[in-house]
Amino acid sequence: MKFKQSSVLPGFNLALGYSLLYLSLIVLLPLSALFAKTMGLDWSSFWEIVTEARVVATYKVTFGASLIAALINLFVGMLIAWVLVRYPFPGKRFIDALVDLPFALPTAVAGIALATLYAPNGLLGEPLDKLGIKVAFTPLGIVLALTFITLPFVVRTVQPVLEDMERELEEAASSLGATRWQIFSKVILPTIFPALLTGFTLAFARAIGEFGSVIFIAGNMPFKSEITPLMIISKLEQYDYMGATAIAVVMLVVSFGLLLLINGLQWWMVKRLGRRK
Repeated sequence: MKFKQSSVLPGFNLALGYSLLYLSLIVLLPLSALFAKTMGLDWSSFWEIVTEARVVATYKVTFGASLIAALINLFVGMLIAWVLVRYPFPGKRFIDALVDLPFALPTAVAGIALATLYAPNGLLGEPLDKLGIKVAFTPLGIVLALTFITLPFVVRTVQPVLEDMERELEEAASSLGATRWQIFSKVILPTIFPALLTGFTLAFARAIGEFGSVIFIAGNMPFKSEITPLMIISKLEQYDYMGATAIAVVMLVVSFGLLLLINGLQWWMVKRLGRRK
């Protein structure tokens, strides 16, 4: 006689209902209100707002800097996760805890610290300025701030996968004569690639909406280092709610489209790797 195993959580229908209700209140309702507010604009007015030269310049800065920061952390985050998992060394727990610092640190504090450090008269900014490299109040400063904020997303996504990966696969590949590069590209990378792509997606999404750490180091110069979230705030301060809403809708649509594309690529890669196995 078989007994049906009872679930600790409520039944499927009840759990699904709570989940949909929570998502509707927290996510769908605010986003719907955003789109509803935009409906007050006709298409020509909406298009004129979102394609204004200054606004388009902020799109380029925001999405460009976010993409560069996410790509940097894609490599650096994987390297840090590898070191933390594979090598014992003094101070390992301290370094491991240090990775989570951007999560706990207020973004405004991070922005002030970076701006102070990389200002033309700062500890690192002064020698770099003598070499002709300006970090603070330039797009390079934006990339630096976004890289700092989004690093933990890649590290914490890849680290558990590396910890669970069986080293016997690497040893078997080595015993069959595979080089280090072949072991990495044929054994390790396919295993951690879905986690890498997830970390990249999270880092990119986080960077797009970052505000606090960027405004202090960006300089906020129109057509050069002004980000889209700051443009939205500026519109709100001028009581231009329609303009702020229109720009926010563009950010939402583009961000969702990019995330959907990356998640689709991740699903395709997981499915492809599953077929190979």
